Amino acid sequence: MPQYRKKPVVIEAIQFDFAPATADRIVEMKGDIEGLLFDERGLTITTLEGDMLAQDGDYVIKGVKGELYPCKPDIFYATYESAEVPGDCRAGDDFEPIAHMAMKKDY
Repeated sequence: MPQYRKKPVVIEAIQFDFAPATADRIVEMKGDIEGLLFDERGLTITTLEGDMLAQDGDYVIKGVKGELYPCKPDIFYATYESAEVPGDCRAGDDFEPIAHMAMKKDY
């Protein structure tokens, strides 16, 4: 069976929490608020695949065509690394998000 490798692309991502500053950064990353709904459950993002919910701690990723979608932290850490410091995006107590790639929850 044929095998394929994911192309290396640089993405933007922000770790979602309920802080107003995080909401502002997500709206800024998208360019407008259309298709985004912030409520007590989290952030609902309208995507081509339907509405998807980003919950506290999930990452909101901007795709290669400018689309936003949520990603669970374990998948994010397994799939992405810092574009500036390779190998720096990993789960664990010593993980410190790079400012341009993810926000600290206490930001």
